[in-house]
Amino acid sequence: MVVKIDHIAIAVQNLDEAIKVYKEALGLELAGEEEVPEQGVRVAFLPIGDTRLELLEPLSSESPVAKFLEKRGEGIHHICLEVEDLEKTLAELANKGVKLIDEKPRLGAHGRKMAFVHPKSLHGVLLELYQKEEEDD
Repeated sequence: MVVKIDHIAIAVQNLDEAIKVYKEALGLELAGEEEVPEQGVRVAFLPIGDTRLELLEPLSSESPVAKFLEKRGEGIHHICLEVEDLEKTLAELANKGVKLIDEKPRLGAHGRKMAFVHPKSLHGVLLELYQKEEEDD
């Protein structure tokens, strides 16, 4: 079901400042930035081997990431796992009684299909699932 860890997402107040810190302190390179209106965030990607850090800045105070920052402050927001078949995985998880935020895939960064699993089902960890498409290679 799970192929690999795709990325670890970190919620930040200021994306430009966070990019600078990760580049200067850790020597990471910026692979790209984009706005994801469907998620209410601006994101930056910093590859590390075959995974990435994804920095998230809210686009508005109504964004789920803004609410996360208000409640918990900056830090790890979620972990994203690549799965072989997203719809099948969501159905299997639902059948096992796992609480889903998204019962059906929706669009995330890069226009990819993704879905979130509720942290109450995973000991406080918000989990994003995504299925790699052929054009992602």
